[in-house]
Amino acid sequence: MNIDFNKNNDGLVPAIIQDATTKNVLMLGYMNEEAFAKTQETKLVTFYSRTKNRLWTKGEESGNVLHLVDMKLDCDNDTLLIQVNPKGPTCHKGSDTCWNEENSPNYSFFTTLENVIKERVANKDTKKSYVASLFDKGINKVAQKVGEEAVETVIEAMDTNDELFLYESADLLFHYLMLLQAKGFTLKDIEAELKSRHK
Repeated sequence: MNIDFNKNNDGLVPAIIQDATTKNVLMLGYMNEEAFAKTQETKLVTFYSRTKNRLWTKGEESGNVLHLVDMKLDCDNDTLLIQVNPKGPTCHKGSDTCWNEENSPNYSFFTTLENVIKERVANKDTKKSYVASLFDKGINKVAQKVGEEAVETVIEAMDTNDELFLYESADLLFHYLMLLQAKGFTLKDIEAELKSRHK
């Protein structure tokens, strides 16, 4: 890895810290050659602290270390992307990230859907919300709806109309997300189960 530590007068390069699992950005630090070498050697992310004017291994006092997973160099050879497995919160103020965000998995639009379902169930507006009205009928009704959508998806899978197959698949997935929440689970729990089976 040919890092251009001489590009800036202080001999430092930015190091973007990303959770290797969630892909969330946790913090930004700076490394000089010595910090980079120590990070590679110890597998614990070490920065050059401009405040302390010395090497600083993240978590050396708190225990909230960053275990090195991978390092990538950008196209200009002057910025590092460091993927880590964090132990505990990353920010010195106690939050998961230095942007005061929760370091939870994000499944893109599926996470948005999970949040919408959660909000509509909490609001209990059964007249305006299909989700709330279905939850109000109980878990058996939610489970029955998943079964119906599954049958419709299978029927369309055996046909040649891909548009209808995708439509029914979307219905199935949406109602499955509802069923997960009705049982007190989320996609994060399904991911954990699948990971436990992966060899």
